[in-house]
Amino acid sequence: MPKKILKHPMRLFALLVAIALFAAACGNDSSDDTTSPPPDDSSAADDNADDAADDEMADDEMADDEMADDEMADDEMADDEMADDEMDQIVADFDANGDGSITIGVAAAGPANDGAYYQAVVDAAQAVSEENGFNEPIVVDEIDAADAATALADLAAQVDIVIVGASEIAEPLGDLTEQFSDVFWYCNCGAGFPDTPGLAQSLDDGSEIAYTAGVATALLMESGDSSDVAFIGCCDLGFEKEFFLAFQLGLTDTNPDYSVTYVPSGDFPFDFDNVANATEALNNAIADGAGAVVPYLGGAHRPVVEAAEEAGLITMSAGASNVCGASEELDYDIAVRFDGGDYVNAIFPQILSGDVQEGQTKRFLVGIDPEPGAVICDATPEQQAAMDEVYARIANGELAEAFGAIKGEAYAG
Repeated sequence: MPKKILKHPMRLFALLVAIALFAAACGNDSSDDTTSPPPDDSSAADDNADDAADDEMADDEMADDEMADDEMADDEMADDEMADDEMDQIVADFDANGDGSITIGVAAAGPANDGAYYQAVVDAAQAVSEENGFNEPIVVDEIDAADAATALADLAAQVDIVIVGASEIAEPLGDLTEQFSDVFWYCNCGAGFPDTPGLAQSLDDGSEIAYTAGVATALLMESGDSSDVAFIGCCDLGFEKEFFLAFQLGLTDTNPDYSVTYVPSGDFPFDFDNVANATEALNNAIADGAGAVVPYLGGAHRPVVEAAEEAGLITMSAGASNVCGASEELDYDIAVRFDGGDYVNAIFPQILSGDVQEGQTKRFLVGIDPEPGAVICDATPEQQAAMDEVYARIANGELAEAFGAIKGEAYAG
């Protein structure tokens, strides 16, 4: 029987090759499976340990945060309790009318919104009241010296603490402090006012302050053409004379060629608010070639400064300490600081704590206390060095004899 001859021999060959390759592949897979090492569980264990440590650290941090929060809350509670205790003590010490709260009364000779000396005292009384949880202050302003006794008595009947802004309305205080002895009385009465048993006082030295203002003015005038200064005041009162004479000394000590002229603008004693007269005095000074003005005024102060600024004169404050700051609308050159508000802010913590009592006087001195003295608003390093030297000379008493002579002349007779 003859053999069959395959019709497609190449197809058979390809099929055999494919079967052989498939078998080889299966053999390799089996070999890999049997030789692979067991999975390494150590890295997983390490990861679990790290996770546990992180959890423990988070728990510790949470516990620390909770402890810190508890301590902060305890501190805040303790502070609140201390503040309450302090307030209770203040009420116990100063509540004159027994209503369980504290009200400050402010008596001002000039307008409470003058933007100068009087307003500084009013603003400070408001700040003290707000900081200590007192009632809103009661302010009585534009008090005439002749009406001071009645106005101050009416104010004292409504409040627990009375602040008298300046000496021009302080004459009745000797009697009023006895009549209203439960009220705490404070006055920034200035030099020359007598010690009074029922009155706490603050004062500064007008000669010290005015001398620094004269030096500052002379330093600024060096860059100008004028050698004359106009000093616009009220009515040649004793403290005005002292300020004028000491200013003159500081001016001429710095440059003997400079001069200052006093010009009264008040129609009666303590008339520091006469805008019409003060403006006329300024215009006359400008016509006479003045290069600087000392506006030793109350309610008339800012109108004069504004007009002087427009005329290109060197201008300065008369008491206010904040005129060099960005919040000041007018462009002052010098802050002549005897700020009643600064004195209130400095002395009232001592009054409320009992460190300053009625019958005592706090003195604010140039070169020793930070509050009083003239400051050039944009001083050069050379100008500031000159001012620092003047402060040091005043503080060490170098000018005390000259200031004593000035006071003798100002208050004589």
